[in-house]
Parts: sequence; structure tokens; C-alpha cells
Amino acid sequence: MSELSALDAEIRDLLRFAARGSMLPRFRALADDEIEMKGEDDPVTVVDREVEAFLAEALTKLAPGVAVVGEEAAAADPAVLDNLAQSCWIIDPLDGTANFTEGKEPFGIIIALADAGEAVAGWLYDPIKDRLCYTRAGEGAFVNGDRIKAKPTGQTPPVVAVSRTFLTPEQNAMVDAKIAPHYQLADIPRCAAEQYPRLALGKNDISSFKRTLAWDHAAGVLWLNEAGGKAARLDGSAYRVDEHDKPGLLGASSAALWDEFVARL
Repeated sequence: MSELSALDAEIRDLLRFAARGSMLPRFRALADDEIEMKGEDDPVTVVDREVEAFLAEALTKLAPGVAVVGEEAAAADPAVLDNLAQSCWIIDPLDGTANFTEGKEPFGIIIALADAGEAVAGWLYDPIKDRLCYTRAGEGAFVNGDRIKAKPTGQTPPVVAVSRTFLTPEQNAMVDAKIAPHYQLADIPRCAAEQYPRLALGKNDISSFKRTLAWDHAAGVLWLNEAGGKAARLDGSAYRVDEHDKPGLLGASSAALWDEFVARL
């Protein structure tokens, strides 16, 4: 057991405050007029906006001069994404919004700190479990103060979480032909703040992602890699937050499982 650093403790307290003040009171209690649709299967709620506004202000006070890239701010003004190439905070104020609007778990809050296109720290918070997964580049991965090492499920065949939501018919056919015969297919949680912990904590072995938005993946990729798993582009290149519109990302609980899966593709 190790104590949280001052920064990790401060981030945890901000996340708890946001969750307990805005998120949890509205869980399963959202009014119809508190939900909007940004696009197909892409809801946004009053909670997303409240939490992002609070965290953007708090993080700016914590580190003046560091830009803030929030999911909702970027949706309103795509020019915000230009900040991903510099030192910036990246905020997903309510990861798993679709689950939240349906009164389902999981959902969470994700914050990453990036510099020159690379994540250097990350925090993934589950407000229901009060679980904080956090990391800093080169310093390992932690859960609520405990340093953790990524572990596979140990199941044969390995467990693969695949989202078919955004796949083309050809990609779906590839899943059926090349993946399904060799792996156990599991449903995704529709929440990156939960999917990355599943990869490191023995619940899933592999997960593929088509969309690679920075607020969904910057923190989780760094945390999984620091835990000894592997998250990278399908060609093996590192994930960069300023290439968030580039499709394709694969995470696995070990490099061996990652390599085997890519070889099958």
C-alpha cells in the first residue's frame, strides 16, 4: 500500500466532489429536458456540462497556463482540439453517458495530462465504487493507492471485448471469421473508464477500439501500459492524443496476447 501523491489526492478530491455534487444525485433521476443528442447514439446531459465546467475551472487554478480540452467544449468549438498538441488537461466529464442516461452502470470521469501530444499522467474514476485508477509516465499504475500489475483472465480461449457499434459490414464479417473462432467474445461496457481496468484486473484479455478520442483513451492507454499490459495502434505505433481522429486501437493485458491477436488480423 502506498500513499497518494499530493497531486493524485487533489485530483481524487476534485473527482469525488464533482461526482457527489452533480453526478450521483442525478443518477436514475435525470429529467427529459436534461438530456440532448449531439448525434446518433451520442447523448449529452446537464451532468456532462456541469462536471466539465467545474473541472476545467479547478484544473486551471491548479496549473495556470495549461490548456484544457474538454469533450463538450470541443463539441461546441472544434478549434479547442488544437490544444492537444501542447501541454493540456483532457477531460471526459461523464464517460459512459449513454449508460448514465439509461440508469445503468458503469460510468465515470476521466482526466489526462498531456504534453506535446503524449499523455504523461491519467486518472480514471468510478464514482459508484469510489475507485481511482491513476498513473504517471514511468512511475507505474495504481488503484486507490495500491500499485498493480496487469494480469490476464487465465481463461482459454482468451476473453475479447469488441464493440461492433461503429464497425462496417466488412469489419463485422472479419470479427466473425478471424476473431470469434479463437476467442470468447464479451460485451463492452460502453465506458472506457471501466474497459481499461477490466484489461488490467483480470476481467478481459483484449479489447479493440475503432474510435480513439483523446478524452476516452489518453489516460487509459498510459495506465494500461504502465501496468505492464499493452495498448497501441494496430501497426504497433504509440497512441498520441493529437491523433485522436485516427481510427484503430488495441489494448491487452499482456504484450503476448496483443501480438497474438494482431497476428490473427
